[in-house]
Amino acid sequence: MSKPPKLSLAAIVASANPPDRHLGAKAAFAGRPQGAEIVTLALAPPGAKPAATLKQRARQMSVYLEPPVYDQLRDLAYAERTKMHALMLEALDLLFKQRGARSIAQLTDTQPR
Repeated sequence: MSKPPKLSLAAIVASANPPDRHLGAKAAFAGRPQGAEIVTLALAPPGAKPAATLKQRARQMSVYLEPPVYDQLRDLAYAERTKMHALMLEALDLLFKQRGARSIAQLTDTQPR
């Protein structure tokens, strides 16, 4: 028994939007469904760097927490419907404020050294 043919995206779209019979065979095999339009995307200007993600910009740091501390942080994040990462950043911001250092917003607004 032979395998059934693999469906391509073009075949699925073509079967969902059958061509009009009065347009003829040429329009039926034009390669795209009727009414579809080609959209061009604007490219970034030459020399412009693409925006880097946080993972690409930031440095990773591991934090070892005792299980009760981790559980409490996780519970707080769940209760506040936020992420543990956001709570850790908030804690760092409070630490910076206590010590008279610049906040995270001030540090990220300035140009890197």
